[in-house]
Amino acid sequence: MLPIVDKPLIQYAVEEAIDAGVSKLVFVTGSSKRAIEDHFDSDPELERALTKSGKGDLVQSIREIVPDGVSCIYIRQGEPLGLGHAVLCARPAVGDEPFFVHLADDLIAGEPSCLKQMADEYERHGGSVIAVETVPPADTSSYGIVAVDENDNNRVTRIVEKPAPDKAPSNSAVVGRYLLAAEIFDKLETTGRGAGGEIQLTDAIAELLGESAVYAYSFLGKRYDCGNKLGYLQATVAYGLDHDEVGSSFRKYLHEILGKR
Repeated sequence: MLPIVDKPLIQYAVEEAIDAGVSKLVFVTGSSKRAIEDHFDSDPELERALTKSGKGDLVQSIREIVPDGVSCIYIRQGEPLGLGHAVLCARPAVGDEPFFVHLADDLIAGEPSCLKQMADEYERHGGSVIAVETVPPADTSSYGIVAVDENDNNRVTRIVEKPAPDKAPSNSAVVGRYLLAAEIFDKLETTGRGAGGEIQLTDAIAELLGESAVYAYSFLGKRYDCGNKLGYLQATVAYGLDHDEVGSSFRKYLHEILGKR
């Protein structure tokens, strides 16, 4: 729910998913995440009050938080057992269709959106698609790392969760976007606890490789890791500068304060 300029990160995630053609949004939340449900819930009293005050533009912005034709499903993850477990919790809502996994703290500015790019990639060759980017070799222990067959559309041949730099198969790191075949759920059912004592989605994908194609996709766009302070600040500045309402004034302000340092 941390805001980037005037929208929380989860709202950017929803807009990216809708841009990729999604009509069913499944939120896997914990006990402290009620604010997410409240954000996407309708508020007729607020809309009536704003309408009476002549603030129709705000009413419209509220109604556009979740467009008509898009549904929201909320699933509680009872224990924080890792990303793989969170994905498995969504199985009853997802069923047997391919689905996206979107980690909202990875904010990606791209045109078209990263998920739309991945959907197009899926249409080209089928198979699961995972978004990757090159990271410094010293940072491999913070990511899932893949090795690929460059002669086969970057089909993943190996994936390892958070390897030490001297054990990493490459420095191509998985980031917070996946388009996965429903077969991943069967793998997650039997995946034991891995790195950090959690059920890792990476480990289930490694099991999937022997039965189903998984492709690494280098997306077009800029990723901001809003799970750390510097990435969050970088995203705020970048999106602030591009904002239609405040961008020009914000740019002027930055010039002023930088000139004094």
